[in-house]
Amino acid sequence: MPEPHIRHATFDDEEPLGRLDRATWSYLHAVTPPPRQPYEPFFTERTGPRDHLVAELDGLLVGYVRLGFPTLLASNAHVRQIRGLAVAAEARGKGVGRALLRAAVEEARHQGARRISLRVLGHNTAARALYASEGFVVEGVQPEEFFLDGEYVDDVLMGRPL
Repeated sequence: MPEPHIRHATFDDEEPLGRLDRATWSYLHAVTPPPRQPYEPFFTERTGPRDHLVAELDGLLVGYVRLGFPTLLASNAHVRQIRGLAVAAEARGKGVGRALLRAAVEEARHQGARRISLRVLGHNTAARALYASEGFVVEGVQPEEFFLDGEYVDDVLMGRPL
């Protein structure tokens, strides 16, 4: 099985990332409404290509991870936060999510961060298992923080040192 190729996103990735985001949207991991059709810009003023790593298999973009700061506070600048991770359905089970997660950890280290954190919905057991297998631990739970698709869902805070 070929290894995913991980690289920094470029502005040319805007359209394929938007398609991927719409195709992978689910209340399993999203707290926002579905992306608007037919096209809502993927990159924004707050998050551009510099904040994304993308995964390619056989030359096709099949996943991304968004890395940013948890807050705008200078006292929190040593922390990076995974602010989104998506893998195309046809690429799941091929190591893409794990490769993106590992690349995000390395990028955070490269940026001089001391720790990395993320938030994951309590009912997303596959993502939680992946994060735990890569050294992330549960650091807090906000019970029933979101009401999604007719059910209350916990917000799980996870992190690890770099």
